[in-house]
Amino acid sequence: MEESEIISGLTNAVVNGKKDQAVELAQQALAEGVDPYKAVIDGLAKGMEIMGDRYDKKQAFMPHLLMASNAMYGGMDVLTPHLKLEGGERRAVLVIGTAEGDVHDIGKNLVKTMMSAVGFEAIDLGKDVPINSFTEAAVEHKADVISVSTLMTSTMDNMEKIVKSFTEKGIRDKVKIIVGGAPITPDYADEIGADTSKPDAMEAAHWAKEIVKELPKDRWN
Repeated sequence: MEESEIISGLTNAVVNGKKDQAVELAQQALAEGVDPYKAVIDGLAKGMEIMGDRYDKKQAFMPHLLMASNAMYGGMDVLTPHLKLEGGERRAVLVIGTAEGDVHDIGKNLVKTMMSAVGFEAIDLGKDVPINSFTEAAVEHKADVISVSTLMTSTMDNMEKIVKSFTEKGIRDKVKIIVGGAPITPDYADEIGADTSKPDAMEAAHWAKEIVKELPKDRWN
């Protein structure tokens, strides 16, 4: 099987929610010597991006998204151990959750999926997460990136409190903070002292992958 066929097959397996197919093609990618990173980004993550886009346009719904995510993680489980990290370093760590008071987690799950696809180890705190849980998890896991989402304007204030809690604990310079969700803009992110907000999960993942390079390696020591 050609490399391009394997890659497009992985994309289609995710789009169609076929976990067994994703696993099989991921194993084939390794057997054929396809770069695992390419298989993840151009194959699995691309499929998830397509589904996220369809979801936004109301062309796909929650069950489709869950099946796609399940298929993607099936393929990821095969490929992730083979991802080559630059200089043999540890994987970057993401702490992610939905702000306290908000029980929506579709957006959060998409961001988590995409961040995992670009090589992050994701610590998922879930939804309706107490403010201090973010700093506690950051310290415990020596986090690189913190991602906070909300779909409700009423819980936007809690995002600001989360950013402040990092400053108060003296660890704001140790992490990069991205905030997101329907009501969140880059201006709002700037206003509350976060590092950025991106319009979709894929852009968030690309930003995170690049921004961690700016963090000092020994900052948690």
